[in-house]
Amino acid sequence: MLDVDDLSSAQLATVLDRATALKSGRDLTRLPRTTLAMLFEKPSTRTRASFETGMTQLGGHAMFLGPEDIQLGHGEPLKDTARALSGYVDAIMARLFDHSDLEILAEYADVPVVNGLTDDAHPCQTLADLQTIREAFGGFEDVSVAWVGDGNNVARSFAVGCGLAGLDLTVATPEGYGLGEDCIERAAEAGGEPTLADSPKEAVADADVVYTDVWVSMGQEKLREEKLPAFEGYQLNEDLLADTDAKVMHCLPAHRGEEITDDVLESDRTLVWEQAENRMHAQKALLVELLE
Repeated sequence: MLDVDDLSSAQLATVLDRATALKSGRDLTRLPRTTLAMLFEKPSTRTRASFETGMTQLGGHAMFLGPEDIQLGHGEPLKDTARALSGYVDAIMARLFDHSDLEILAEYADVPVVNGLTDDAHPCQTLADLQTIREAFGGFEDVSVAWVGDGNNVARSFAVGCGLAGLDLTVATPEGYGLGEDCIERAAEAGGEPTLADSPKEAVADADVVYTDVWVSMGQEKLREEKLPAFEGYQLNEDLLADTDAKVMHCLPAHRGEEITDDVLESDRTLVWEQAENRMHAQKALLVELLE
């Protein structure tokens, strides 16, 4: 699963159903004597903690391999790492910078490969996002979602996931920071092309959920001064949300006072902590579906 549309709509529904059942305790499926290799080029709190704890709860084992532990970027071809790991583990989760490295890993590995994040996509976050929305509203029917901010990896996977789930999505991004035509086409092929709004105010007007993420992603720190002026008016604050009762989502970590204010993040609107917890449940469900 390199991006969310590696699942069909039916498979997505199966994973989300399984996630709900695992979370509630109705599903007691376990994966004993199963090992997940976790390859990390980028640091992470939620990705490592959710996958590692999830594998423990499933009765398996998660093996952390950080930048100093793996040969990625240190001489050994990635295809060799993929083939060697395939002889030791049952699945690989990789959190990398370059999406093409993930594709090489998947091509040469003989075990399932899961994208824990690349610069292009974050499908596991999308699974958690969709599970959170479904819990909050009892399903996806007649639910409208707005994305406000950077058309980054989280936004792109989420847009495609909304297409698969049948969610109505409106997107407001500054000029030059949109989703990209390829993402919009993939979302349409998945089942629903996002509506592109002219302003954040227009995007949130009829939304049940408003979602944002950081404006400067990990690895883009040198672009900070260049990017920030373009996002004036895109902050999720009480002024922007004054005329709506919409819930608020953020994949974390948040730059409080930048893309979202502290009072909004700490308000009754927020679904952020449910999102964070659901990373573990959704990923457990995905691993069970891949490995059971």
